Amino acid sequence: MSKCIGVDIGGTTSTVCVGDSLGNVQILSDQFATRSHAGPQATVGDIADVIHRLLASHEISLKEVDQVTLASPGPATVDGVLLKSPNLIGDAWNRCPIRQLLQDKLQQSNGKVIVRYLGDGQAAALGEFAVRRGDVRFTAEIVEKFELQLGAAEGDLQSLFMIAVGTGFGGGEVRDAKVVRGRAGRAGHAGHLMLPEDAFRHPHDRQLVVGNSTSTVESAVSLTALAHQLAYRLTLDQWKEHSLHTIEGSNKERAKRLRELAAGGDALAMELFDDQAKALGIALLIIQYIGDYDLLVVGGGVCDLADDLREGYLRIAKESFFAHALDGFRDFDSIEFSHCRDQASVIGAYADALEGCELARRRQ
Repeated sequence: MSKCIGVDIGGTTSTVCVGDSLGNVQILSDQFATRSHAGPQATVGDIADVIHRLLASHEISLKEVDQVTLASPGPATVDGVLLKSPNLIGDAWNRCPIRQLLQDKLQQSNGKVIVRYLGDGQAAALGEFAVRRGDVRFTAEIVEKFELQLGAAEGDLQSLFMIAVGTGFGGGEVRDAKVVRGRAGRAGHAGHLMLPEDAFRHPHDRQLVVGNSTSTVESAVSLTALAHQLAYRLTLDQWKEHSLHTIEGSNKERAKRLRELAAGGDALAMELFDDQAKALGIALLIIQYIGDYDLLVVGGGVCDLADDLREGYLRIAKESFFAHALDGFRDFDSIEFSHCRDQASVIGAYADALEGCELARRRQ
């Protein structure tokens, strides 16, 4: 039986997923560093090396692999030519044919392998959808290791929009059981929607430039946003004695400590996450106004908050959603955390590779 592979390149880390052509996942890798600063060729080389090691460890030959789907931060064309991205470092990534680079690299060992492309937000939405519908299945070991939340298959699910809060803010849509790529492959960039002024506590918070704009969802809800907001908070008299002043390193490194601090009840950390949740609720409302989905899914790093913080975060996001919503949208309550956690994009890339296998079979 042929194999399919999903690859997710993130702004900080990357992941690989391997399974058969029937939807049974056999391997889900640990995250490994994305060396985007070293350029596309180095990153593609790292991914190919990881694929070779994973396959060898399970006595699988790359020649058994028919389809690979690569997901990455966008924007990008349908064929996987990247445009300038705020999450991949360096000019070499602009106009980079990342899909073709990976296909050329893998075809050195298997001339028939085909590489497809999806935006990482699109892939995350497809991964969440495939898992909830039961189209992708996992070993008990993978479920336990990655803390995947698998329930009964939701066969009546037809549409969802998923957002992923990470280094940036990704988004993706599934409608009529199909991932939406858009006319030019750029669908789902919810992180660049504009937010109203009242989504930000301080004028400074909305001045973060993401892409070419300020006051965007990503400038309010992302690790990049947390670092920007934290830097300003630490200049205020209210927080002049805060323990983060003693932590060496960048504001991004300090921001990575906020989950741990919030779990311990730290007032500054909790304020920042509360503000983020309020802004997220407004963003989800804008998305629902446009799409009228069966389900809105919150994924990414916020899924790893401590249980009580997760519950509070989702409650605040819902309160913000309903506080701003038209009456006709207040009957909607299907906002949930991801079942796939940080693995949604790589699972979605694998699910897209399955579709590639099915299309190839039909053409035979």
